[in-house]
Amino acid sequence: MASKSIRVTQLKSTFGELKNIISSVKGLGLRRRHHTVVVEDTPQNRGMINTAIHLLKVEEAK
Repeated sequence: MASKSIRVTQLKSTFGELKNIISSVKGLGLRRRHHTVVVEDTPQNRGMINTAIHLLKVEEAK
């Protein structure tokens, strides 16, 4: 069975955010606004997404 994937897009800048939020966005592989990555749906990735959810758009990857 293949693991599920999530498509994460950064909508807002990390300028002025706390270091842990910036680290979470970078940890997901996002580099700039409107950059989209596909990551595995793991508890670790979900935690990083929840930390920076106000900057991100999250969708289920097809």
